[in-house]
Amino acid sequence: MKALPRAAVIGAVLTATAFFINTSIAQDEISESHIAAAKRVAEVTKVLEPFDDILPILAEQTRTAFIQAEPTRAEEIIEVTQEVALQLAPSRAELNALVYQAWAKNFTEDELNELAVFYQTELGQKLTSTLPAVTQLSVGAAREWQDKTSTDMVTMVQQELQKRNEAQ
Repeated sequence: MKALPRAAVIGAVLTATAFFINTSIAQDEISESHIAAAKRVAEVTKVLEPFDDILPILAEQTRTAFIQAEPTRAEEIIEVTQEVALQLAPSRAELNALVYQAWAKNFTEDELNELAVFYQTELGQKLTSTLPAVTQLSVGAAREWQDKTSTDMVTMVQQELQKRNEAQ
């Protein structure tokens, strides 16, 4: 018997996680108007856009795993994977709903309405469009600083240990 492809296992784990998250979120009553406010913020901030690639990436990973396991069935695997991806596409609404819930759990309805107004301003639009680049640059700067600081720390500790060793 062949081992289950890694992508299939990952998919099952993600599904189970989404179920438990959805169940725990559903336990907290959030009004429809509160969710609507969260949806408006999610739309104007474009926070859902990065998730657009999840299903195509999962399909590619699944296709690759199955083809590696059974290369002679590549055409069939490609066809079936595409069909399954199309069947799963409507479930994207579940992810969107989880994101709206996350916003609603962290902001009051009034706060979300204020955020929606802000993000529709010129400054809000600029923030939305530049935040990914600023974040990427910030993460890069943090990595560079971490690498430099790590090197400095190792060097300084080595020097101090050497001094103490020589003093003995």
